[in-house]
Amino acid sequence: MSRWADSRDIALLLDQTETWAVVGLSGDPVRTAYGIAQLLQDHGKRIVPIHPDAASGELTVLGEKAYATLADVPFPIDVVDVFRRSEAAGQFADEAVAIGARGVWFQLGVIDEDAYERTTAAGVTMVMDTCPAIEWGRRG
Repeated sequence: MSRWADSRDIALLLDQTETWAVVGLSGDPVRTAYGIAQLLQDHGKRIVPIHPDAASGELTVLGEKAYATLADVPFPIDVVDVFRRSEAAGQFADEAVAIGARGVWFQLGVIDEDAYERTTAAGVTMVMDTCPAIEWGRRG
């Protein structure tokens, strides 16, 4: 495992957090983010959809109100789970630090080493290039 997929960090985020903002989550059930958000709910997590289409204030995904940005969410977020390309993901790690999130999770294939360095230097746990579904699967 790489340093950004440390088993202790993964366990911390999966076991000791409750509220996960899912960046890029829309109401399209064929998208990977939708399936992972459902899995998070199945594991007792509250999901918070983050999608620019939520600016109208009327988007609901998987029964949860969506917000256009992380800064718009009026309650604490434990983990920011990012479904964006690597070149666009770093800004969400920075926003996660700014809102006081406890962790950042970049999904499978999403890697930004500079964002990892900034986030962990700020004292925020970060996992990259893996998926909660994979990690829960490894546990049996």
